[in-house]
Amino acid sequence: MDPLHEHRNLITRRHFFARGALGLGTAALASLWPSGMLAARETPKAIGGLPGLPHFAPKAKRVIYLFMNGGPSQMDMWDYKPKMDALFDKDLPASIRQNQRLTTMTSGQTRFPIAPSMYKFKQHGKAGTWVSELLPWTAKMVDDLAVIKTINTEAINHDPAVTYICTGHQLPGRPSLGAWLSYGLGTMNQNLPDFVVMTATWTGRKDAQAIYNRLWGAGFLPSKHQGTALRAIGDPVLFLSNPSGVSPDTRRRMLDSLNKLNQKYYEEVADPETQSRIAQYEMAFRMQTAVPELMDLSRESKATLELYGPDVQKPGTFAASALLARRLVERNVRFVQIFHRGWDQHGNLPGDLPKQCHDVDQPCYALIKDLKQRGLLEDTLVVWGGEFGRTIYCQGRLTRTDYGRDHHPRCFTIWMAGAGIKPGIVYGETDDFSYNVVKDPVHIHDMNATILHCLGIDHKRLQYKYQGLDVRLTGVEEHGPVKGILA
Repeated sequence: MDPLHEHRNLITRRHFFARGALGLGTAALASLWPSGMLAARETPKAIGGLPGLPHFAPKAKRVIYLFMNGGPSQMDMWDYKPKMDALFDKDLPASIRQNQRLTTMTSGQTRFPIAPSMYKFKQHGKAGTWVSELLPWTAKMVDDLAVIKTINTEAINHDPAVTYICTGHQLPGRPSLGAWLSYGLGTMNQNLPDFVVMTATWTGRKDAQAIYNRLWGAGFLPSKHQGTALRAIGDPVLFLSNPSGVSPDTRRRMLDSLNKLNQKYYEEVADPETQSRIAQYEMAFRMQTAVPELMDLSRESKATLELYGPDVQKPGTFAASALLARRLVERNVRFVQIFHRGWDQHGNLPGDLPKQCHDVDQPCYALIKDLKQRGLLEDTLVVWGGEFGRTIYCQGRLTRTDYGRDHHPRCFTIWMAGAGIKPGIVYGETDDFSYNVVKDPVHIHDMNATILHCLGIDHKRLQYKYQGLDVRLTGVEEHGPVKGILA
């Protein structure tokens, strides 16, 4: 049976007026809501998920998404543009800029001087992939990567841009990618969440952009599909430990009694969120054992710890988070996302960008190598990238050794590796200024469609009825998986 249809059948008159909460006026307003705004009840399954998913045989079972929040500078890391050196401090040609949208941070500049990258590039791997000296560890593994240089987006400011790439829409309120996967495919581990998020520390620019838990929220999907934040300080998960004086047996009896009350309420009003609460209480109880074991790195070999670098045993660092990501997917957590902030280099790029790269370079290499040698890369997809790129022109003061760059949504670089992805390739081309795409554009909806495809999902068929529309992660425009990078 269709989950939405079943949900409608379960909504009782008492539940309808209970949702009104404030009397007949609010109840009347509630009657105007499209029925899709109310969360659908899933048909119970051993591991959850929707009937008929995956749509076809998946290459990937799990995803690790390494999100570089702030907009990494593609021409200082990946998109080598040697012709720019001769154009130092020359104005960006109007024929290149084409009156494209600018942020308010540079729209008032009287000129747009070209700032060539000060970093040296070399070719690596079988495909001769150009990589900056800022990424010496990543350069060693380019034969495992598909480097995509032509990612693009319409969003030009941080919050709408990161919301767009994480949820498929620039306005808040939509489910995140991890929530869609949890909803569609269910869980492969009954003792840990389907979707885990970590926010790593960083060493670059300290006044980094804020991020919000709605970036890993469930939106209009049932709340049990939202991401669980794994913290580095205190309890790894909020309220995981029992209060002082409360034993595990006492907690178990309390939950049993609470579940009986919730079940009775559900039988009376058929609110599907009640079932989510029951499931989350039970998950929290099981996590009291599973999470401490997950966080205990004492059983990791010395060689593994050394592989991830000196910061791996500092809680909250990107290195520590990357190792935990491997431990999570090893335990069959479906979707793991690490947010690494501080990539917003409007000024002092030569001072801050090397620090950011140092934070992530060796841990990214270690993660891929670790997954590979454990046989996990065969069915785990790894994605690295931010919400947009940076401009070739300088924001503010320009010298040969000091410059900054503004936001640039027209082209930026990400890489993907692992299950379903063709290794050792470079996809797409940008112009000599790393300003416009000249071959094989990849919209962020295409990228998300590719991720879903690797997991056996036809992005057009993973939908949810909301406000009278069949909503999907990849929007209503014509987008699809990037066939040129699929294995």
